[in-house]
Formats: sequence, structure tokens, C-alpha cells
Amino acid sequence: MAKAATSRVDKLLSSMGYGSRNEMARLAKAGGITLDGVALEDVSARLAVTEDLPGRMRIDGEALDPLAGMVILLNKPLGMTCSHKEAGPLVYDILPARWRRRDPAISTIGRLDKQTSGLLLLTDDGGLLHRIISPKRHVPKTYRARLARALTGREGEMFASGRLMLEGEEKPLAPAVLEVVSETEALLTVTEGRYHQVRRMFAAVGNHVEALHRERLGGLTVPEGMAPGAWRLLTADEIAAIFD
Repeated sequence: MAKAATSRVDKLLSSMGYGSRNEMARLAKAGGITLDGVALEDVSARLAVTEDLPGRMRIDGEALDPLAGMVILLNKPLGMTCSHKEAGPLVYDILPARWRRRDPAISTIGRLDKQTSGLLLLTDDGGLLHRIISPKRHVPKTYRARLARALTGREGEMFASGRLMLEGEEKPLAPAVLEVVSETEALLTVTEGRYHQVRRMFAAVGNHVEALHRERLGGLTVPEGMAPGAWRLLTADEIAAIFD
């Protein structure tokens, strides 16, 4: 069995966004940090960083936040941007404020534009992020599109052909699967993540996307009943399901 990594208490809590090392020292002296119900006053002490630590440590009476390596599923609402710096509402604003200060930082796994809603993953695991977005992985993403004009019946063949070129690009798109829901609504599954890809695909066949919602990423879907703006942490099995 591999030996658990260790960390100074103040360094660990600072990396999780709770505050500076000096602030953690003051909090500890005030009795605000406990481990297994016992006040932990020496924040220079090293402790084993194990999976059960969030269940054993309390910060101001609240359970320790998840350790590094978490994956968050968010039902992204309309009007929010997948950015750390842009003006206006950001998807990161939905999460606890201190999570904006975590190191490694939490980032979105790919992006949904401001006017696209639905399944969005965020993580502080850079390796996992790159595995999911890597073109070599071909992780499928399914979008529900509401269109301005009726489908002609030729779109599915064109999208599946592997020959469709987007304006301004030199490489054709990988084959994609279209499922017609109604004359003006369809599900489109793609395995790439080009800029505004779904909107541009429908534009390339003479249509316009009026509303766009991502329903699936790999083997994950938005849980039934999850409201826009709601989020939760994924389990190890759910993370594995991304690649199913």
C-alpha cells in the first residue's frame, strides 16, 4: 500500500482557499481547527492527507472541503460565462467563494458559451481535464438544439459524412450523429470541441440555433430534477463513466 502524502496544516488549508498561513495560525489558536474532535493548535504540524480527512477535520465547526482531485457537475444556467476573468456572472460564482482561491485552481472542462446551458464539469485535476478534452479520447457530447427553421432531412447525412467544413477552417469535422426530435429540434452528438461548433454546424447547412443545451458528456447526464445553477461532486464511479 502506498504511503499517504503529508502536508503542514497551514499549507494544506491555504491551498484549499481558507486563508493565508498566518490567518490559519490565528484560527487554530482560537480553537477553530479540530481533528477527530480535538483542537489542533499547531498548524506547522504535518498530517497525512487521506481520503477520510474531510470527515475528520472541522474548520469553524464545518467539515473540511473536498481535497484536491474533485470533479464538479454543474447544470449551467444561461447568461453565465466559463471564465475566470470576464465581466459579468461567472460559473465560478456559483461555487463557495473560497474555492476561487484554491491551488491547484478549479477550471471548467471545456466551455459552454454564455447562451448555452446544461452539463458542465469543473475540476482541479489538470491531468483529468486534458484526458477528457483530448481529441484522441473522442469523448461524445450531446446537445439539444432548437432551430429557427425546419430541418430539411439532409443534415444527418452531411453531419455523419466526415466531410463538413466549417467557415474559416481547413480540416473537416469528425462524423457527428443527428437525432431528429421535431421539425425544429434535434439532438446532435459530437466528439470534438471546436469553437461554437454546434452553432456553426447548423449555420453551415443554412439554419440558426435559437437555443442550445448540453444533455450528455460521455456517460454522464444532468441528473433528473437538478435545477439550473445546482451542482454536486462526482463519485469515482461517475468520473469513470465519463469515458464509458
